[in-house]
Amino acid sequence: MARSNVTQTTIRPVADADLGAITAIYRHHVLYGSASFETEPPAEAEMARRRSALLDQEYPYLVAERGGDVLGYAYAGAYRPRVAYRNTVEDSVYLRPDAFGLGIGSMLLAALIETCEARGFRQMMAVVGDSANASSIRLHQRHGFRCVGTLETVGYKHGRWLDCVLFQRRLGAGATTPPQPRDA
Repeated sequence: MARSNVTQTTIRPVADADLGAITAIYRHHVLYGSASFETEPPAEAEMARRRSALLDQEYPYLVAERGGDVLGYAYAGAYRPRVAYRNTVEDSVYLRPDAFGLGIGSMLLAALIETCEARGFRQMMAVVGDSANASSIRLHQRHGFRCVGTLETVGYKHGRWLDCVLFQRRLGAGATTPPQPRDA
């Protein structure tokens, strides 16, 4: 199997024109995967609403593009809604099935980490759906995340119980200094 040249892949901020591709990518993961615990794929309008909510709160939302095709996307959002968590984000990375194993997830996650650090966030969490999701687990470990726990059998999808594996990575100064003031 020939691998595509990842150097031709561009990581850039999401655009309105990307919503159809993003919706299709996520639909595949909802219907056939365990990364998302949703069971009904959201429509494009709902995906647009979710994207707008993240962008309105100044969270990063990125896409990987090659030759005009969106191969994957990644974003960070609030880890938890309470104010004390405002310096901690949770990442999400989704790829088109034909983009698995090409290094695109790694490119997206690296760019997402860099963007979150530049915006002053201090911790990044990853909630990996399914402890058997070896590729997502390896991706996060390669980028400096450490496993901080497993929530066992908390989801049921595709006829089986699923775990959530929790990962955490320090961003910038992490907890070594107080954070800069953020809007509460």
